[in-house]
Amino acid sequence: MAAPRTAELVRETKETHIRVTIDLDGTGKAQVSTGIGFFDHMLDSFARHGGFDLTVEAKGDLHIDFHHTVEDVGIVLGQAMAKALDGFAGIRRFGHAEIPMDETLSRCAIDLSNRPYLVWKVAFSRPKIGDFDTELFKEFHQAFAMNSGACVHLECAYGENNHHIAESGFKALARALRTAVELDPKTQGQAASTKGVL
Repeated sequence: MAAPRTAELVRETKETHIRVTIDLDGTGKAQVSTGIGFFDHMLDSFARHGGFDLTVEAKGDLHIDFHHTVEDVGIVLGQAMAKALDGFAGIRRFGHAEIPMDETLSRCAIDLSNRPYLVWKVAFSRPKIGDFDTELFKEFHQAFAMNSGACVHLECAYGENNHHIAESGFKALARALRTAVELDPKTQGQAASTKGVL
């Protein structure tokens, strides 16, 4: 029986207090509370489409703005993902997804290589979705990529509705990760790399 691929992390600063638990082999159940409704919706979608059981509890300085909370959740979620992967051995490593959402198409390609990088080709036509600053989507994905050890290429190929652009991007990230974190029997528990380690 395979060891559980789970992690729990807590990060506390003067700006935020974040607790994240993740089970990579879950069923997509999420309990998310960040104080930011639209962000909660995105994280719930991330868990559901990634097939991860996810808990996110965040308390931040929302009276200033949402930036610290969104970025710090990305940091802790990325670190939890890396911890649950425990050295990246035995996984498929690569994943990609194309997600249509009405008039919008987003695509994501991921390499869980322990060489973090973000290529961001997503543009929004408005500075806010409700009271959420659209520029914070890049901040979240940057923090997640840098702290999970993932090389993430995320692109909105086309789209008009800003909500659809944001949500299809989160779903594409989740679906690409779902493939990349899967255990690959052909690796026989080894890292999927000619180096022998990631």
